[in-house]
Amino acid sequence: MNLEHVFVCGNPALDFAATLRARRTVGFEMFVSPERLDAWYVESGIVDAISPSQDSDVEQAIAVREALYRLITARRLGEAYDDEALATLNGAARRPAATPQLTPTGRWTVATPQAALSSVVRHAVELLSGPDAPLLKECGNPECTRIYIDRSRGMRRQWCGMESCGNKIKAAAYRARQKQARSAPRGGAA
Repeated sequence: MNLEHVFVCGNPALDFAATLRARRTVGFEMFVSPERLDAWYVESGIVDAISPSQDSDVEQAIAVREALYRLITARRLGEAYDDEALATLNGAARRPAATPQLTPTGRWTVATPQAALSSVVRHAVELLSGPDAPLLKECGNPECTRIYIDRSRGMRRQWCGMESCGNKIKAAAYRARQKQARSAPRGGAA
């Protein structure tokens, strides 16, 4: 399977919230079609198979994602939750979730888009009300708006992921230092 999505945030709910990339600038939308939404559910491990989503499922997923992002941001900043965002999230959480089944070859989860979304939201409820909530951080890349769980020693992690942001920022800093070194006056001043 060719993975189309990135999962670096440490929780499916955070990765779901990160499907609108670069929120402060270009706002790159990952859920551009029902097929992309279905691919996210499967690639994330929320389900193994899903009945095909419709445009209305994408609209609902985006509405829930935006409510989730507002709640995650409020929790991270120690602010009060937005009532509308809470209602949206809790409405999705009340729906039946995807139910894994045991098969002779292991676990297998087939779901509807609504059940898959409910499963994502239930991860969010557990995250925002659990012990990992104080570990939420936003990526240090100014163009990235992913929020991740920082379980590093001393909570010193700066990037959502080295491959996605850390290497880009470090490479840019290296190039800037090299350029500065090349343009610095040579020789010693007396």
